[in-house]
Amino acid sequence: MSEAWIIDACRTPRGIGKVGKGALADFHPQHLAATVMKAIAERNNLNTAEIDDVIWGTSSQRGKQGGDMGRMAALDAGFDVKASGMTLDRFCGSGITTVNLAAASIMSGMEDLIIAGGCEMMSYTSSTADPNSVGLLDSGNLHLRARHPQTQQGICADAIATLEGITRQAVDELALVSQQRADAAIKGGHFDRSLVPVYREDGTLALDHEEFPRPSTTLEGLAALKPSFAAMAHVAIDEQGTTLGGLINRVYPDLKIEHIHHAGNSSGVVDGAGAVLLASPAYAEKHGLKPRARVVAMANIGDSPTLMLNAPVPAARKVLARAGLTKDDIDVFEVNEAFAVVTEKFARDMEIDRAKLNPCGGAIALGHPIGATGAILIGTALDELERTGGRYALITMCAAGGMAPAIIIERL
Repeated sequence: MSEAWIIDACRTPRGIGKVGKGALADFHPQHLAATVMKAIAERNNLNTAEIDDVIWGTSSQRGKQGGDMGRMAALDAGFDVKASGMTLDRFCGSGITTVNLAAASIMSGMEDLIIAGGCEMMSYTSSTADPNSVGLLDSGNLHLRARHPQTQQGICADAIATLEGITRQAVDELALVSQQRADAAIKGGHFDRSLVPVYREDGTLALDHEEFPRPSTTLEGLAALKPSFAAMAHVAIDEQGTTLGGLINRVYPDLKIEHIHHAGNSSGVVDGAGAVLLASPAYAEKHGLKPRARVVAMANIGDSPTLMLNAPVPAARKVLARAGLTKDDIDVFEVNEAFAVVTEKFARDMEIDRAKLNPCGGAIALGHPIGATGAILIGTALDELERTGGRYALITMCAAGGMAPAIIIERL
């Protein structure tokens, strides 16, 4: 079996995901995705006719984000028409899954050159969302709801914190660290290698820096914020008066949810795109492409759909076992900060050195463009390995439906 080499990774800055406030909010999603595709092709002097596939992640595939963004964005980027493309949805885990599938295709010997990644314009999807929707993943499938009650993610985060005894102070402290580390990383130029500016079609600059971080955040300021999901937990979803919080009580009948998550300790709503270039060793050597890393192992796993956010720990354990490594072998852990409790629980359950966990900050400070985040985190982990001289990085993230993909890469 061939190895899969990571040749390069790049991403856009993340813009505030609100119409009228974010620098990227007026972009077409395909054009934002094309920005990173074009950049990674130009940076590596690719003959785009030789790209076997573009594997792309987008979670909300409707309207402008529908219609196979992977293929359409590749055409928008000026790729040769021979470069095929597809788009997938594993909710928040889409960006890792695209890289994993690309690596698997190369390792099987079926492909030689693939661009993986994703894009999510949350400013667009929020503006087109049904105002009457409560965001239930079962889409009104009452049979599924009876089997696996699934509610809103923020309520799940609060339920997990309550079950685990994780306090408001603990999640606020993690959120503060995320902001501090992101600020230090930005000032230290840790993102410079991967970051590509975004230009409008007329050639003017739209965004060349992270738009979301709040470096002036304080613990006192976080403590003053009101929980975001308490009222939502009492929203009724049927004529019988079942509430969003009550869906969790179907599985945990005695649980009284303590609401501790708010805008300051939850992932930011942003627009962004990221891409990772993978190649077989034979193709890379023939075309003078220098590998930056290799894919060591990949894994997927499911956990409770009702709690939804708990799969990163079992995913990490599964991918470590497949790699024949231990947690102590890992130099960088990138675990998406969908909500602070996800990363806090990961640190506690895995008993890892917190200095290795999201060392450049996470989605609380930088934002979470859903379909793109996994690819962005892989690039961030690779940059950090190179900056510090580390060897292995493990990247994982929770995904709706109670899932988590994971990947381990080794710096070359």
